[in-house]
This record gives sequence, structure tokens and C-alpha cells, in this order.
Amino acid sequence: MGVDDVGVVEPTAAERVCSVVVAAGSLMVATGGRRWELTGAHALHGGGRLLLRVPAGCGLATAVARAPRGHRTAVLEFTDVAPAAVRSRVRARVTVTGWLAPAGRQPEATGTCLRLDPSHILLDTTAGPVPVGLDELTLAQPDLLATHEAGMLTHLADRHRDMVALLTRLVDSRLLHGVTDVWPLALDRYGITLRLEHARSHRDVRLPFTAPLREAAQAGAEIQALIAAAHVCPCHRRPLTRP
Repeated sequence: MGVDDVGVVEPTAAERVCSVVVAAGSLMVATGGRRWELTGAHALHGGGRLLLRVPAGCGLATAVARAPRGHRTAVLEFTDVAPAAVRSRVRARVTVTGWLAPAGRQPEATGTCLRLDPSHILLDTTAGPVPVGLDELTLAQPDLLATHEAGMLTHLADRHRDMVALLTRLVDSRLLHGVTDVWPLALDRYGITLRLEHARSHRDVRLPFTAPLREAAQAGAEIQALIAAAHVCPCHRRPLTRP
């Protein structure tokens, strides 16, 4: 974290893209009218460059190898799904368009490494689609909780739902009218997002930390600080009572 984090309450679009990509367990690749789903086969490197490890015998490697100019236009799709079992679990989608090319020679038994040089990046969230520039992506880093978030949110949802409900004391009471349940939806170095569920709709609210985290180990203390603040919050903001 640097001085530029002062006053910031959420990650930038470019940081969100990096976080979605590094945390995703799989992706979809589309090129030449065909689609392939790859699991545990990608890595994000400097400059926004993506490397894909394609299994031996996969038709994607063959399609790229036979491309007339040594590269093929491709679209990579990443989906960010909330760990908790909330309504509308897709939090974001990242679409990266670019050129796929071999990244080097590897023994056939280990598969093929492909490189995607991006030309266009789109982040699509509930707030709408946002294009992300290549220069922005080059300078961005994944959130320091990106690879820890799923486990931490699952722990909160499974073991500490009472504490999650208590955090609604920190939410504007006008937003709690008709709320039937609350879930931990997202977590980053700037704060935690709660999903407030109604009978037929939902709303997401962010609770910022006292300061952006400098390391992942600080997340627990910041969540405890929010819970402590909820305990002493004025009584007219009553916590949601779960059935």
C-alpha cells in the first residue's frame, strides 16, 4: 500500500481484473469458432500477459500452431463467483481479447505453453461493463486478499453468521427494511461487502476498514474492529435478527 491508497475505499477496475484472474480456478478460451474450458492452467505475468498451460492433445494448441501467422485471435473469459450461497452469485466477469501464440518449446508430454498478448480488457460487474486500458493493467496488482478471500468468506458464512448479522448495525437503518438475511459477499484490502437479501431482491453494501491492509494477516483484526464498532453503534440501528 502507498500514499495513493489514502481515502480509497475499493479496488480500481484494473486491480479487480487482476484479482479475478489470479483467483479464478478455470477459464474459457474461444478461438476459431470453438471453445475450450481450462482448469488450473493459467498465470498472470507482468504487463498483463497471460500464460496458458494447455494439456497434451488439446485441440487449442493445434489450432494455434496451425495459425497462418503464428498467432490466433482469441477471447478469454473469467467468471468471479461468490463463495457464499447467495442469490445471483456471479460478482464479475472479465473478458480479455488478444492474440494467442506459442510461448516456447516444451516436451509434448507436458503439454504446450501459450501466451496471450491482450488488446482489449472488459470488466463486467453488477454496476455495468467497464473497459480497462492496457496501461492500467500493466501498473495494477491483484488485491492482497485475492487468493485468501474465498476461504475467509466461507469461514464467516459457515461459522460466524451471527457476527455477520451484527455488522448490519453499521448499515443505514433505511436499507435494512424488509431484509430477510445477510451474507458476507466480498472481501478486499479496503473492506468487506455484505449482501442484504430481501424476499425478491438484494442490495450490496460496503463497510470500509479503518485503513487499507498492508498484509493479509491484518484482515482478521480489521473485521474484529468492525464488529467492535457494531457493538457500540447507536441502538436505533438494530442488528438483523436471523430466523
